[in-house]
Amino acid sequence: MFDPQGWYSGARRCPSPHFNQRPAGTLVNLLVIHNISLPAGQFGLPYIEALFSGTLDCNCHPSFSDLQDLKVSSHFVIYRNGNIVQHVPIKARAWHAGKSVFQGQENCNDFSIGVEMEGTDDKPYEAAQYRSLEVLTQAIMCVCPEISLGRIVGHCDIAPGRKTDPGPAFNWQEYRTALRELS
Repeated sequence: MFDPQGWYSGARRCPSPHFNQRPAGTLVNLLVIHNISLPAGQFGLPYIEALFSGTLDCNCHPSFSDLQDLKVSSHFVIYRNGNIVQHVPIKARAWHAGKSVFQGQENCNDFSIGVEMEGTDDKPYEAAQYRSLEVLTQAIMCVCPEISLGRIVGHCDIAPGRKTDPGPAFNWQEYRTALRELS
């Protein structure tokens, strides 16, 4: 389901310029779940893709002024309807985690894959998003077998005090149960 460069066949490609290569010899062994909405709490708009593509016009909404010159990306975005867009191949380092640490290892971007769920901390995610995330996670685990259920975390887990996503609305139990059933 992934080509040799790390592009997923189940996603639409929208390449981001905001990535670089992972450090040589790095083992990808962590999956980080995030959330995003632009503007905050609004869904189905083109701004997430524009942000990750480096084409966001920060003058088009007052809340975007803080995003001026921001260079971020995630490997994947899963929209409310379940559609998946891939911005960075999984073999490359996306810029999704920022200052982060997992089990004593800093700079999680080096060894993780980032998945953004279109949503907010407190609004329930859609069933279609969970299904897409489950299938995508299974595909990732096939090519990155070091990613176990215990190495699938929220942004809040690797940047506590700084980040809260995917928030209490994310149903970890449903997601993990579905992954167990799929394996």
